[in-house]
Amino acid sequence: MTAEPRIRVSAILSWKGRVLLCRHEKPGKEYWLLPGGGVNSGESLVDALHRELAEEIGIDDELPVEGPVAIVDSIGPQSSFVPKHVVHIIFAGDLGGRSLEAVTSQDAAVRGHSLFEVADLDSVVLHPPIQRFLSRWQPGDPAVYLGALWAP
Repeated sequence: MTAEPRIRVSAILSWKGRVLLCRHEKPGKEYWLLPGGGVNSGESLVDALHRELAEEIGIDDELPVEGPVAIVDSIGPQSSFVPKHVVHIIFAGDLGGRSLEAVTSQDAAVRGHSLFEVADLDSVVLHPPIQRFLSRWQPGDPAVYLGALWAP
């Protein structure tokens, strides 16, 4: 049995040359995600992104975003107990002069936030694993499809 793909929107949010990530935990595992989440039926991609940014990092004003800048397929291995297929639609935004001291989360899955230098992303477990894309991407670049990335 195959699962229907889920759509997830997220944003590469830069602040002074670094990227904001959200820390998640599952039993025995820590991983990082771009802030974002699932799209509800009847909700536009940008509306879903703004809702998720409010929930995950407390940004409730409509942060200007560009994109999508990337689309990534994450497909779980056939052998997994629960089949998983997520289509990640990634936007970009600049946190500019915002104070990140006020970054908070109303999402129970988020266990914290951190800013990362792009060069340091190889040392973190990032879902989807888009470190190489982030190291080459520049604001204003055209959208790119990153292909199917198999979940571990």
